[in-house]
Amino acid sequence: QVQLVESGGGLVQPGGSLRLSCAAADNINKFLAMDWFRQAPGKERELVARINRGGGTVYADSVKGRFTISRDNAKNTVYLQMNSLKPEDTAVYYCSAAGTQYGPQYDPTSRSWGQGTQVTVSS
Repeated sequence: QVQLVESGGGLVQPGGSLRLSCAAADNINKFLAMDWFRQAPGKERELVARINRGGGTVYADSVKGRFTISRDNAKNTVYLQMNSLKPEDTAVYYCSAAGTQYGPQYDPTSRSWGQGTQVTVSS
């Protein structure tokens, strides 16, 4: 599985901003999608944002208009820009690579996970 390393988390006040980064040790073009998930204590892990290989994006309703997912293929890095942060955004955020298609190889079910980075939104 591909190594994914998240960074950029931390403590921020409500209304503030953070940018998370996910560095992949492989060509991110081989993956069908790059995702950001989050998991708060006592809650299920949820998909926050997705960017498909074709460039399309998907966002959870709770973050639409506030979060933006993007990628830099040359750097094999995916970003999550988080603005207007709310206390309910507090969670561990995980980068994930979903599916693989590279040359003749195709595996739509594969998934890799980063170690997670803590985001805490509090006064």
